[in-house]
Amino acid sequence: MTALFGATPDRGSRPGLKAQLIRECAEPLDAIETADLGGFLERAGDARVVLLGEATHGTAEFYRMRARITQELVTRRGFTIVAVEADWPDAARVDRYVRDADGRPMIGKAFARFPSWMWRNREVEEFTGWLHDHNRTLPDPARRVGFFGLDLYSLYTSIGVVLAYLDQVDPDAARLARQRYGCLARWEDEPSWYGRELLGGGHRGCEAEVLKALEALLERRLDYIAQDGDRFLDAVQNARLVASAERYYRELYFGSAHTWNLRDQHMFETLRSLLAARGPAARAVVWAHNSHLGDAAATEMGLRGELNVGHLCRGEFGDAAYLVGFGTDHGTVAAAEDWDEPMQVMRVRPAHPESYEHLCLLSAVPAFCLPLRHARPELRVELTGPRLERAIGVVYRPETERESHYFHASLPHQFDEYIWFDETGAVHALGGAPAVPPPEPSRLGA
Repeated sequence: MTALFGATPDRGSRPGLKAQLIRECAEPLDAIETADLGGFLERAGDARVVLLGEATHGTAEFYRMRARITQELVTRRGFTIVAVEADWPDAARVDRYVRDADGRPMIGKAFARFPSWMWRNREVEEFTGWLHDHNRTLPDPARRVGFFGLDLYSLYTSIGVVLAYLDQVDPDAARLARQRYGCLARWEDEPSWYGRELLGGGHRGCEAEVLKALEALLERRLDYIAQDGDRFLDAVQNARLVASAERYYRELYFGSAHTWNLRDQHMFETLRSLLAARGPAARAVVWAHNSHLGDAAATEMGLRGELNVGHLCRGEFGDAAYLVGFGTDHGTVAAAEDWDEPMQVMRVRPAHPESYEHLCLLSAVPAFCLPLRHARPELRVELTGPRLERAIGVVYRPETERESHYFHASLPHQFDEYIWFDETGAVHALGGAPAVPPPEPSRLGA
């Protein structure tokens, strides 16, 4: 696959033909809530894992479309796991709501750390409300759909969850775990300083202590599961997260590819654990950024030695993994100008003329699903590329968009399907009115 990137990038050759093929092969979408997804379900519905991406972390249409697809997979294909690019403890609060018969959504109180708008938004609140109502129709708790986090940033919150669990079920084990986790206490305000101090030789590290805490939990798993299997699963996953996060922050200064791989490996292993815990018939929908869910081997990431969840899922599940990318040309997005700065509603610049996004715009189909795994051979040939693709995370820098937000990829090898919207809007963040976006730029020379 990486041989694709030894070739000269496809710099706009035959854009008219490519756009025409997209137009002929695309399945147009009308309103998201009423779109006919029968074709999509035929292609994706037999998979064990369906990975639903996003080209930004702050676009309402991406969240709404993922919610609609997930609803169809849950009600018509029996999916029981929704796993998202979020911290496990925050998602666990939502999971308790969606799988319980009582209460109202707690989205506004979860996901409090930057970037809160990724999950604390109206679109997610509406989806989890639907999930709660759906689960109330299922008397068997084992059939209820769970909502889980895959990420590893909640180091200290997860420590607190493990200790609270052990305080209740095994106070002696709790005292020992508290001593072991105490090794990490000095970096609670800024975990990234942990790796920096280790790199300078100022500390021996806490790897042994956090691994012993996890091993101690696993050694007593039969006793703990007998008391409450779900609570044990939550505790042991938090303990695994602590071990992964300790390694992530310990090795943070060794290079971005290395720490990226540690993070995506953790997310993939968490997904595998969820599938194992829910049984051999379990099926999962995953929500995360395109950069995590498209196959890294079909992008520049692979050349840098990076892997991701999509690549690992293809290796584990083969054709039973269905990878879906999302894209847009212009509109607004919820993002920040820099890490840990306030969210803004920002204008998204029209796509680069040498990008896949520009070809989709030229197709003159405002919104569509584009089958890629099952595409006409000539479409796959014309789109193989490599070609530019845009990725906007929680930070958006339109003034340096080409350098900051584009990379080369081969779309038909990266995804099994691609979902497109010409124009999109920002998610509706909970807890305050968003900033007013600046005037829309001229499309000429943008």
